[in-house]
Amino acid sequence: MPTIRLTIRNASIPAEMDTVRTLCWDYRTYLCAIGPEECAAIETLYPEPDYSALMDRLEHEHAPGKGAILVAEIDGRIVGCGMIREIAPRIGEIKRVFVCDAARGMDAGHQLCLALLECARTLGHELVRLDTLKTLKAAKNLYCKLGFIQRGPYADIPEVARDMVCFYEIAL
Repeated sequence: MPTIRLTIRNASIPAEMDTVRTLCWDYRTYLCAIGPEECAAIETLYPEPDYSALMDRLEHEHAPGKGAILVAEIDGRIVGCGMIREIAPRIGEIKRVFVCDAARGMDAGHQLCLALLECARTLGHELVRLDTLKTLKAAKNLYCKLGFIQRGPYADIPEVARDMVCFYEIAL
């Protein structure tokens, strides 16, 4: 059986950021495909024009010194991404952890999260938060395995999405 070489590193060049943006759009599509309620929540939380504007400013939202954009590579091919940003002094937020279908089950999501937590420590964060859809059981299991605890909302959530999203945090 061939050895799979997984690497987690910072996205560093424009072509890599284009791949990250594609993965982010794939993630949004993936979430909308789960079901009509999830799609309504995603369309409310991230309407396409707003999401497009966010994609245009990813490097600013997760700028070095306050955040990071990481990619997962398997044998030199980017197969996943994850980001962290500062949302308050000493508090970071993990965003858009996504691994393409072909790389699921290869530990990429777990390794991305570990690397994002290490970035948070390096950035001086004492607490890291994240949110996910309640229907994403694998993601919820991963976050619990990493030591995240479920908490109440730390951001305003529109009514249509309120029952669809769960929130987590971990003290570093």
